[in-house]
Amino acid sequence: MVKINPELSLLSLRRSRDIGAAAMPLAKFMPEPTPALLITSVLFILSISLFLHLIIYSTTSDTLPTILLIGPSGAGKTSLVTLLERGRPAPTRTSQTSHTVEVSLPVKTPVASARFRSPNDPTWEVTKKLLVQDTPGHGKLRHYATDSISKPQNLHGIIFMVDAADLSTDNNDGLRQTAEYLHDVLLQLQKQITESKTSKARKEIPVLVAANKLDLFTALPAPLVQATLESEITKVRSSSSRGLLDSGIAAKDLDAGEEREWLGEFGDGKFGFSQMQEFGIQVKVLGGNVTGTDGSDVKQWWDWIGSIL
Repeated sequence: MVKINPELSLLSLRRSRDIGAAAMPLAKFMPEPTPALLITSVLFILSISLFLHLIIYSTTSDTLPTILLIGPSGAGKTSLVTLLERGRPAPTRTSQTSHTVEVSLPVKTPVASARFRSPNDPTWEVTKKLLVQDTPGHGKLRHYATDSISKPQNLHGIIFMVDAADLSTDNNDGLRQTAEYLHDVLLQLQKQITESKTSKARKEIPVLVAANKLDLFTALPAPLVQATLESEITKVRSSSSRGLLDSGIAAKDLDAGEEREWLGEFGDGKFGFSQMQEFGIQVKVLGGNVTGTDGSDVKQWWDWIGSIL
């Protein structure tokens, strides 16, 4: 049989009484758990949770996702910005500088990042807002576009706008200038990915080639716009490698420096936008029109914007 030391038992009893006596004054100040107190406590906890949620997920105008709008002069970029901002196009003039506006997606346009978010979430409306940065299309002012691409920050995508009625093979000058500009933009994105030294810097930026003015009889449909641009970029790509391919030197004989300046898949074949997927750059060609006798039609462009937000 185990013997219990009376002195230890008495000591333990005294300590228990001392602790109980010390806790008695604190208990006097504790309120009784009434229903009103319980409801207040629950509301307090919920309000703290909601406050933290708003702090973490709310978005200010400085951190809204940005879409960069670029392309040759006369393609309709500024008219598109006006339409996206005001809901209707307005007379514009040639842009001389870059400017940014805040726009809201149409209510029925789905947002990729919000597919698991409840419509009752207070941050739902914030996710439907974005910034659109318009840039001049003149050759001497395109540094606004290249600077924005080199410092992407919150850049989520690029819209390269073209005049689908100005890409006919009969108009070699307009087609050539458009293809050269698009070639340089894609090459800049490609080099930023391949030459980045850290994984954090490897930001993949999707590109939409917006074929505008499809309401015009002379405009090329979107699939033909893609085929025409790919064919012309193939020529630009060959001539940009200092004519070496045209002179009969095989692609395998070009050095590493020249290979870095080569857009898409390295080789003698034809260029295609699908080659940019190797570098994580998704290029889509979608048609529409900002103005027209039957009104504007930019739904496909809105849907593309929603798919990358």
